[in-house]
Amino acid sequence: MNLISWNLNGIKSTMGYGLIDFVKKDNADVYCFQEVKSNPEDANLEMIPLGYKSYWFPAEKKGYAGVMAYSKIEPLSIIKGLGREEFDKEGRVLTLEFENFFLVNAYFPHSQRELKRIDFKLNFNKTFLKFCEKLRKKKPVVIASDFNVAHKEIDLKNPKSNRKNAGFTDQEREWFEYFLNKGYVDIFREFEKEGGHYTWWSNRFKARERNIGWRVDYFIVSSEFLKNVKKSEILPDIFGSDHCPIRLVLSKSI
Repeated sequence: MNLISWNLNGIKSTMGYGLIDFVKKDNADVYCFQEVKSNPEDANLEMIPLGYKSYWFPAEKKGYAGVMAYSKIEPLSIIKGLGREEFDKEGRVLTLEFENFFLVNAYFPHSQRELKRIDFKLNFNKTFLKFCEKLRKKKPVVIASDFNVAHKEIDLKNPKSNRKNAGFTDQEREWFEYFLNKGYVDIFREFEKEGGHYTWWSNRFKARERNIGWRVDYFIVSSEFLKNVKKSEILPDIFGSDHCPIRLVLSKSI
């Protein structure tokens, strides 16, 4: 079973760069997209590949945030949001329930310059963990997400100069460590221990060409589901966004 997660930074823009061709060629079972910045009615839905159904949770604010998914197999249920209006109006979490696990598609808040939204993000983090723990009582959890945090120094090119910047503050990294210690696994690091692997690059200074990036996009699984993971990889050669897609391959079908 093949899962793809990708922060598109605007689905309409990425479609112009060949998103649908990528979906058709890759032929994954499920695509989880973050920061789609659009609504179903204006996102060229006539381009949905044959064999996929789409599921949306857009933000109330137009052109902002939002998550959606393409799936070949119809979920048993769909959960939109975390149950907290201040977070849900931004369209940040869409959960698809399958037979053997919950697939949580999430777009975490950015702390922004001068950390203006760090308290908002940390509160979101706490609510998100509670949500996942509640799901986990029923069946394992797989999370496809832009967490907007680089966990360790190995996860970004210039850790020293970014120490107090959004996405690499002590508070954000400490929460992510706490989250993993609750029994969740950063799958990419199960397969790759070396640095130099990133999922986001600035659009300035030829950062992507020079591979000056951050790893902020993750597949996370609850530890009891780890035995079902076969592969995890980053796809840096796929363009169309300032992020690149990431892949998770499972041995267990949905």
